[in-house]
Amino acid sequence: MPTLPLLSGCVSRLVVPLSIEDIALFGDGSRELFVKSSCYSVITIAVVDCGPTVSWVFSSEPKSISFSVVYRETADVPVEQSKVLIPLTRCNSHKETIQGQLKVRNPGLYTLIFDNSFSRYDTLHTFIIIITL
Repeated sequence: MPTLPLLSGCVSRLVVPLSIEDIALFGDGSRELFVKSSCYSVITIAVVDCGPTVSWVFSSEPKSISFSVVYRETADVPVEQSKVLIPLTRCNSHKETIQGQLKVRNPGLYTLIFDNSFSRYDTLHTFIIIITL
């Protein structure tokens, strides 16, 4: 199982834990997430049953961001030792909206990582997370 060394090197991070019920309360609205330069933020979604689809849509200002999705069975497993489902990828989300989805195959914690550790600019992200059953 690959590790995520980038997470252990960052100075600070913001962790946002959500359940499917929390996300359902979002409705159709978007949310904003501020990621400081040289840092990262994670949104962890706790899923108890197989079958739902987790979808995301995001953009960023003023520059790009790196994005990844990882999985772990329980909170006892450190994020740094998660299974990588979508490798860390630099996204030109300041030029175009980024969309994606994955089918939940196992219960556990699915973590969306917004990595701004390479940047000298603070980044504001507008994102939408949708879970369909």
